[in-house]
Amino acid sequence: TKFQLKFCQLLVIGSTVLVIFFFLSPHVLFSFPPQACGDPKAKPSYLVDKNLESAVKFIVRKFPAVETRNNNQQLAQLQKEKSEILKNLALYYFTFVDVMEFKDHVCELLNTIDACQVFFDITVNFDLTKNYLDLVVTYTTLMIILSRIEERKAIIGLYNYAHEMTHGASDREYPRLGQMIVDYENPLKKMMEEFVPHGKVGELFVLQMVYPRRNLSADQWRNAQLLSLISAPSTMLNPAQSDTMPCEYLSLDTMEKWIVFGFILCHVALNSDAAALSLWKLALQSSTCLCLFRDEVFHIHKAAEDLFVNIRGYNKRINDIRECKEQALSHAGSMHRERRKFLRSALKELATVLADQPGLLGPKALFVFMALSFARDEIIWLLRHADNIQKKSTDDFIDKHIAELIFYMEELRAHVRKYGPVMQRYYVQYLSGFDAVVLNELVQNLSVCPEDESIIMSSFVNTMTSLSVKQGKTVKWKIREIPGRVAYTSVSKASLGLADHKELGKMMNTIIFHTKMVDSLVEMLVETSDLSIFCFYSRAFEKMFQQCLELPSQSRHSVCFPLLCTHFMSCTHELCPEEVNTHMHTKTQFVLSLCNMFLDEMAKQARNLITDICTEQCTLSDQLLPKHCAKTISQAVNKKSKKATGKKGEPEREKPGVESMRKNRLLVTNLDKLHTALSELCFSINYVPNLIVWEHTFTPREYLTSHLEIRFTKSIVGMTMYNQATQEIAKPSELLTSVRAYMTVLQSIENYVTIDITRVFNNVLLQQTQHLDSHGEPTITSLYTNWYLETLLRQVSNGHIAYFPAMKAFVNLPTENELTFNAEEYSDISEMRSLSELLGPYGMKFLSESLMWHISSQVAELKKLVVENMEVLTQMRTSFDKPDHMAALFKKLTSVDSVLKRMTIIGVILSFRSLAQEALRDMRFRMSRSLRSCGCFVCFQVAMNVYELSSAAGLPCEIDPALVVALSSQKKNISPEEEYKIACLLMVFVAVSLPTLASNVMSQYSPAIEGHCNNIHCLAKAINQIAAALFTIHKGSIEDRLKEFLALASSSLLKIGQETDKMTTRNRESVYLLLDMIVQESPFLTMDLLESCFPYVLLRNAYHTKQIHTTRVH
Repeated sequence: TKFQLKFCQLLVIGSTVLVIFFFLSPHVLFSFPPQACGDPKAKPSYLVDKNLESAVKFIVRKFPAVETRNNNQQLAQLQKEKSEILKNLALYYFTFVDVMEFKDHVCELLNTIDACQVFFDITVNFDLTKNYLDLVVTYTTLMIILSRIEERKAIIGLYNYAHEMTHGASDREYPRLGQMIVDYENPLKKMMEEFVPHGKVGELFVLQMVYPRRNLSADQWRNAQLLSLISAPSTMLNPAQSDTMPCEYLSLDTMEKWIVFGFILCHVALNSDAAALSLWKLALQSSTCLCLFRDEVFHIHKAAEDLFVNIRGYNKRINDIRECKEQALSHAGSMHRERRKFLRSALKELATVLADQPGLLGPKALFVFMALSFARDEIIWLLRHADNIQKKSTDDFIDKHIAELIFYMEELRAHVRKYGPVMQRYYVQYLSGFDAVVLNELVQNLSVCPEDESIIMSSFVNTMTSLSVKQGKTVKWKIREIPGRVAYTSVSKASLGLADHKELGKMMNTIIFHTKMVDSLVEMLVETSDLSIFCFYSRAFEKMFQQCLELPSQSRHSVCFPLLCTHFMSCTHELCPEEVNTHMHTKTQFVLSLCNMFLDEMAKQARNLITDICTEQCTLSDQLLPKHCAKTISQAVNKKSKKATGKKGEPEREKPGVESMRKNRLLVTNLDKLHTALSELCFSINYVPNLIVWEHTFTPREYLTSHLEIRFTKSIVGMTMYNQATQEIAKPSELLTSVRAYMTVLQSIENYVTIDITRVFNNVLLQQTQHLDSHGEPTITSLYTNWYLETLLRQVSNGHIAYFPAMKAFVNLPTENELTFNAEEYSDISEMRSLSELLGPYGMKFLSESLMWHISSQVAELKKLVVENMEVLTQMRTSFDKPDHMAALFKKLTSVDSVLKRMTIIGVILSFRSLAQEALRDMRFRMSRSLRSCGCFVCFQVAMNVYELSSAAGLPCEIDPALVVALSSQKKNISPEEEYKIACLLMVFVAVSLPTLASNVMSQYSPAIEGHCNNIHCLAKAINQIAAALFTIHKGSIEDRLKEFLALASSSLLKIGQETDKMTTRNRESVYLLLDMIVQESPFLTMDLLESCFPYVLLRNAYHTKQIHTTRVH
């Protein structure tokens, strides 16, 4: 028991000192993250201080001697800073002292073990033997790393000189410490001399029963059907048993370090024992380097050859080393590659079977931990050797399928964590129902069993017999004294010698394994499958991840990399608080950024695949657009009329749907490949709902959702194909088709990943109804609003486009300079419905507000013109029944054409808005019938808030609320009475200006389009809407003011009949019809009122005349 306790203490101390060394060492500083290695900022400042450079060189040259006399000049600066040096280098100095004391304790323990003639056998007293060998390896590793610290003499010497200058004498530990540093310049050579008396390490050939069995080729594993649960179905429920249970999952890397270091230190056995030589050569052929600590490695062959070259009679061993090195360089890589290949299939089978039948985790737990240990060894071997390649060819050290092996490891770990209670229940019953019985029989059959041992063994049996599931968690405290009893019975003078009762030792090893299955599953997972070493190989880690994503068949396993980040929490040592406290923030940020990068890259890859699929689907949807059927119809018509179609040999255009016709399913299209790759990657993203890394929770699906939102936003805007230079933009119907195709693909993602794609649609599409999205980028609402206002409506103002009421669309007019777009293809009812569906009510409201802003600016200009002509208009308002006086006053008016043009522009804008509102109403009614009943009620309300509600739904209103808001927001520098007067005079100005339209050649009315080519028919809508809005704002009577307008307009138009100039009256009838349109458009005027002001016979004759004229033209 004393040995076991001493072993544990020294092992913990040794591992702690190793961590502290790595934390403190200036050049062997493998802090977190690895890129900080060798950072000059991490060194003690005194080692890089220029003022102390000469003193440091002097101290190192004289080390370990201390010469403070006659060297005042070189040590003068040291004298000034002695107190600071003592303070800052104390931690470094006493760490070296700890190493010396650790060395003393190890030597003392080894001598005690030799004196007691302790029996070691890894298959019998596993824990004792393992701890003994681990202690030797830890001791060796510590001394090797000590020798690799280049500044060790400078640090120790600086501290001691400062101590002597302060206290007048050297530190009491300095003489021994300085001598140790000198003695261990070549640590292995010195330790070979130390270990001459310790022959126990030379007895490592006991591993001959374990190591060769573990170090088999993949073919031998395959022939033995290793780790297979289904190879023998009849024995599937039988518990996995072995005489050497703990050895089955013992790390191969650990055994190789035992063998290599053990036989280097006790090399005499290599010449005297063939079994030992065979074991050593097998280890040398398996690897070219061993892990000392973290990513610090030991190159086996070079170190062994350098040691043996100076020993007489070791020429054969040197040749053996060289042969083994060649063997390792030429065959080790391929051997381990084949092992990894076998383990991938074996772990996949094991994980699949256990996922289906988790109850097998009880009897086959040993298989699980063996599989984890085997896979862990191969992964670490690859990681270590890929970073320390010693041959030109690197193919054996690049494994693009390593992610698959790691993934199945994580899957097995997840099974163990999830079904831990199942395993606990099984082994509690196994301990009480089987192990207790067997142990009792072995104790009863002992030929010699002293009373003390008999009492203790009986206590073990009774404890195991009385175990129940509820007491399972307390088994640790009741049965874990077994290793102590094993250590006690391993001493040569023990009354019950374990060397003579090996079956008892093996049974105790088995019982210890079963107790671990009850209460130490987490520790077992760490022991057999911890891969936290990846955090010290970050570049290789990231490279493996990139290779995994590049290979579509491996992308389903990419989630293993963020899962590995959860291992990194165990990469620090709890007994080295300096490392934890100093680098905790850096470590946390590094690991979190690494995990974030992995998940982000996975989401980006999935997003790119989805984007490619969407592009393909948009292309297929584009083929179904009506514009593509024109050629097919033309060919069909020509075929009937037997006309030649195109040039001979011209290939016939493929019809949509041809891509789905395949004679052979083996023919794989690009879309098939994309869907396959996406399903693989989505499996990885959907593998775990969340993972916790250093108290931070990561949700892989949210990464994908975020990327889909960003890409969907950019894609929608990109699909508009808006070119600011040429003012080109996609037709709304085509964009809507593409967006629907895109959304169909995105909806299918829910079949792969558990995400709420509706949330993505709501977030993205709702942002597109605003002027700018959440990133401040323009949306389709702003793009289409800008295009319709600045391109289409501007060309209408320039006379290149006209609004045709009969077609409910804007149409290009024949001009010298042809436009680059066809207005009808952007403004007919189908396009406007598509636009309203794309922009939605909020987007259409923004479009409406933009239109109203332009109208508001036009009204502001009109008011300025009214103010200029206010005196004349005031007189004309009261003189409409005096023709001569009106004619004289009219000649005094200025900017008459400007008034009509601006009113026409307002009418055009309102006509376009009317189309948009109608499209919105159609779309809304199609989506919700409940709005219909609401609309009928709304239209008869008077309150403005009700008008706003109806306008938002696209319903027509007597008073346009948007126009009222736009006009009422204008700056008012005059009194309300003056504003009202200007509004009245504006209507007078328009009324008296109408006759001038008759002289315009473009004012001719066309029954075919139900309007005029110069868009003056839009004046009807402008007059009614502007009057309603202005007099609502000023709380006047809309009906009275329109009656006044009608009287003035009728009076003015009737005067045209008295004109004799044909040029002035050439389109008189067309202008007469404008008066009828105004009344038809107005909800406040009636035909009876019009007939009282204007003879209806003139309107009837005008319609008749225009109809006859149109017929003659046709």
